[in-house]
Amino acid sequence: MSNKIIIVAGDPNSINSEIIYKAFKKIDNKTKKRLYLIGSFNLICRQFKKLNYKSKVIKIKNIEDNIISTNLKIIDIPINFKNPFKINFKTSSKYVLKSLNLAHSLAEKKKVKGIINCPIDKNLLKVSKKIGVTEFLASKCKIKNSTEVMLIHNKKFSVVPLTTHLDIKNIAKKITSKLIIQKLKSLNKEFKKIFKIKPKIGVLGLNPHNAELKRKSEEVKIIIPAISKLKKFGLNIYGPLVADTTFVDNYKKYDVVVGMYHDQVLTPFKTLFHFDAINVTLGLRYLRVSPDHGPAIDLIGKNKANYLSLIECIKFIKLKK
Repeated sequence: MSNKIIIVAGDPNSINSEIIYKAFKKIDNKTKKRLYLIGSFNLICRQFKKLNYKSKVIKIKNIEDNIISTNLKIIDIPINFKNPFKINFKTSSKYVLKSLNLAHSLAEKKKVKGIINCPIDKNLLKVSKKIGVTEFLASKCKIKNSTEVMLIHNKKFSVVPLTTHLDIKNIAKKITSKLIIQKLKSLNKEFKKIFKIKPKIGVLGLNPHNAELKRKSEEVKIIIPAISKLKKFGLNIYGPLVADTTFVDNYKKYDVVVGMYHDQVLTPFKTLFHFDAINVTLGLRYLRVSPDHGPAIDLIGKNKANYLSLIECIKFIKLKK
């Protein structure tokens, strides 16, 4: 497998150029030689100029050209624009999808060690009939039975949302014992593969106070039976934990805490660790990570964007065997 690392420039209307520039300045020359950016050469140059950034960039056509350089190497995805930070939705969507498709193809063919995608407005992916990058790449890899897993990770702790980008009103309808079993078996297997340890997994209930374990609650009907089956499969698993107190201190007992929905675990995780986290997709045929934040359009041009999560993504891909 190649040791090259791909960064997808992501949403053109974002802080991505800022975090790419800042992160690239901080990494060592050896890593710079391994790094390739998928994006529009002209757009990124214009965005850098607008941000008053001076950086030498190289336009390349093919990652196999093997250009050895400590400058930022851009695999060009052309895009038409007038204002470099105000690109219309249709153009942005086509650009993002083309960039992700190229990154996926390179990773599938083992031309790169892994993919890092910078933040993307999920609405840009709606034309693909998928919800987010996790689901989009899972579909490209033909992942079946919902075995892709969104892992929000740092060196101390990780969380997993069982359901990802669903409206609150739809969450209870989506949760089944089958889904819990599929996701957590995949989590256990992939976590061991990547991190070389069998994870201790805590599982949250869905309702406040686990619905006091009432007979018709999701905890009693769905979550507890799934946990019992997973224990029989040999998983080191505990729950259902009470969601409103787990993140006070109890979370430290576990390698991973699994929540029933996105904000149930991501909100406390980000409160605890801020930007010291990355988003890892488990279950793909290659490594894929992304910064654990969004495009932050309110920060464009203000030079206030935090690049720590992108740096952690680069370190993660670089160090994995």
